[in-house]
Amino acid sequence: MKTVYVSLGSNVGDREQQIAAAIQALGARGIRVVRQSSIYSTEPVDVATQAWFLNCVLEVETELMPRQLLRTFKEIENELGRRHSVRRGPRVIDLDILLYGSSVVRASELEIPHPRMTQRRFVLIPLAEIAPTLRHPVENKSVEELLAETKDRSTVHRCKAGTVGAMGR
Repeated sequence: MKTVYVSLGSNVGDREQQIAAAIQALGARGIRVVRQSSIYSTEPVDVATQAWFLNCVLEVETELMPRQLLRTFKEIENELGRRHSVRRGPRVIDLDILLYGSSVVRASELEIPHPRMTQRRFVLIPLAEIAPTLRHPVENKSVEELLAETKDRSTVHRCKAGTVGAMGR
């Protein structure tokens, strides 16, 4: 089993329900959710003219290899109604692999660690909530250190406590 950190986000429709449905879909595919951060209301970063997001981060355990996990995430996104029309635009659900153990993957379809995670408060704040001392395998800094150093100043508000501890057993 590999420990993987996953970012979830939604800014279309019932955002909280979309995140819950994605988490349920992960469990149905044998991806065990170990911890979930709080849910945060977050300002859009790349395309500012869209609705605010709800975001959270999960710690999961899986036997899937990185590309298999990516395919599974794309299947879940499609099942929940995501359409890739505007790059970094509005989305029903977005699932991103942030970290896959201490692995580094550089492929055309997948980069791990996620290439922009160190520049995104909407990722770093929920990740710091559940794994503050986790070290980035390339930057060799803790999540707390990365959060303190990020230049991103977008608004991130905690709006619902997450589930600390094991889920889905």
